[in-house]
Amino acid sequence: MTRFWKTFAGACMALAFAGAAAAEPPVWVVKDKDSEIVLFGSIHVLPPGLAWTPAALERALKAADDVWFELPIDAQSEADTAKLATQAGVLPPDGSLFRLLSPEDSALMSKVAAAYDVSPVLVDRLQPWLAEIALSGGAYRRVGADASSGVEKTISAMASPRAKREAFETPAEQIGLLSSGTMAEQIVSLHETLQEMDEKPDEYQTLLKAWMNADMATLDAEAIKPLRDGSPALFRRLVLDRNARWTQILDARMKGHGRTVVIVGIGHLIGPDGVPARLRALGYSVTGP
Repeated sequence: MTRFWKTFAGACMALAFAGAAAAEPPVWVVKDKDSEIVLFGSIHVLPPGLAWTPAALERALKAADDVWFELPIDAQSEADTAKLATQAGVLPPDGSLFRLLSPEDSALMSKVAAAYDVSPVLVDRLQPWLAEIALSGGAYRRVGADASSGVEKTISAMASPRAKREAFETPAEQIGLLSSGTMAEQIVSLHETLQEMDEKPDEYQTLLKAWMNADMATLDAEAIKPLRDGSPALFRRLVLDRNARWTQILDARMKGHGRTVVIVGIGHLIGPDGVPARLRALGYSVTGP
């Protein structure tokens, strides 16, 4: 899951990008005669102090009639998500994640938990999908990155108060997507995440740099391709199916009129299966990388 869903946990220093004034993350613009949608790919968790906002996005936010996120950006949604994750993601009282894993993966999880300062007692009580998220949290804390500095909260604060806030999914729907995989599928995903966190501690820096430079090839190779190739069922559920649903919603929005800004994870906008390509295939004018 790490290669896409909990995207980009490793090591980073925001100042590494301070000199790249010309670099900015990618923006797509979708148009017909009376509608415009600006698509922007999010990194959900960022280090503070990083200047990442493209001028085209700032202009779009000032003029937007509506702004769409994956989930509602408010305290109630955060609380609901945390509650539902706990309900769906904790093992039965006699359960143990370490016992569910192979001896090799169990040892690797102990090593990764220690490296990222995550309690092994905590992860032992979790379903594999939630253990991945808990381990990711340790990686983020280690580099000082958090959701309050991430794209969604920043953009929600930047957008005009008159712009209507919309969401593609509810907390229950998103937690359902994360938790609905079979145990075998979850364990495979956790194994791949553990390997990545152990072997690529600088992956966040690589991906953040690619995002800042709109380097689509690197983003696809590092964040999308491993999930697409290694966990095709998970890729379909978390990426392809959602891209298709969101495209239908945006197609309906384009059939109206007005200006819309859409903020979703960058992985949903990349390549021939991404939302921009799907909207282009429907006949809309789409500019961007």
